[in-house]
Amino acid sequence: MTRKRRMFEIDMPVEVGVEAPAKPAKKSSGRSPMAAAITENAEALTARKSAAEAIREENDALAHEFVALREAGHVVREIPLEDVHTYMLVRDRIPGEDFELESLVTSIRDLGLSNPIRVFERPDGTGYELVQGFRRLSAYKALSGAKEGQGGYDKIPALILPGEADIAGLYRRMVDENVIRTDLSFAEMAHAAQNYAADPATEVHDLSAAVAALFQSAPYSKRSYIRSFAFLLERLEGVLSYPTEIPRALGVTLAREMKENPEIVGRIKQDLKDWDNRSIKDELDVLRRHAGLGDVDNLADAETPSVKPKEKGRGAKPKTTFHIRSSAGQVKCTAGVGRLEIKVDRDFSSIDRARLEAAIASLVDGLG
Repeated sequence: MTRKRRMFEIDMPVEVGVEAPAKPAKKSSGRSPMAAAITENAEALTARKSAAEAIREENDALAHEFVALREAGHVVREIPLEDVHTYMLVRDRIPGEDFELESLVTSIRDLGLSNPIRVFERPDGTGYELVQGFRRLSAYKALSGAKEGQGGYDKIPALILPGEADIAGLYRRMVDENVIRTDLSFAEMAHAAQNYAADPATEVHDLSAAVAALFQSAPYSKRSYIRSFAFLLERLEGVLSYPTEIPRALGVTLAREMKENPEIVGRIKQDLKDWDNRSIKDELDVLRRHAGLGDVDNLADAETPSVKPKEKGRGAKPKTTFHIRSSAGQVKCTAGVGRLEIKVDRDFSSIDRARLEAAIASLVDGLG
């Protein structure tokens, strides 16, 4: 016999402040799984398209910025050495052997080029014209043509200046870099002013105006020294072998003496005539003698042309610089108080230490 279970409906009291739990709403599926997949795929495609457009806009902006920087001459490019020419500007460097070039070659080989050269595109489309960096270009050419075949130096980093060639402005760019770095001697600055005045592409053809145009940022006193050296070089053209070694004080004093006593020019020419093997010291001694300064080895340290040897302060540091030739090539020697410096194209670190110490001891002992 089966007993029936009775069901009773009991109303439970509702607690005050407590909400009855809401019944979950039934989800209504108004579309098929295929339709949902299509919708999701379309949304993904739209998102990818938006991301691609954003990337494209960013790349376009970067490309425009790069082009603007390149056209302004702020982007470094590597250009072949054979495409760099030095025809349009007469260089501020006086032709002759550059005793410091080997040091620059070593620095570039070991550390790389820290400061690119500056060029502009030649109007005839035949490469680039050099504005700044003649010694850097010379060092790269030396490395490119080295017998050991190091490679990697057939191109040089360069900044390509914008706009058309402005000869006067290019001369200023060429000179300013070296003057700011105090890398030019007074003879070289005077040489640059002479070339500027002689160039038909510039607007000035007077030396004084050329100095004023080229060295606008220099104080008046410095421009005066440059004019004195220009006068000196003009009177002794083709006579001097080491014009870049002439100290400022000696050059200014000698120029003044030559203006007051023009016959000094002939005497200097006679003293240096056919003296092909003279050293820097030999030539400077001749100039000092005719300038009325005697044999003053440390004149390079004088601050003003009027300073005489006996008037120099106790803090002065006299030094002598000269060049000699050896089996290893040209040797530059600088002798001062407590210091002897020798520069030659040779790696002294490769010499056995004991042998090097013995050689130095022998040198010092031999000097007494």
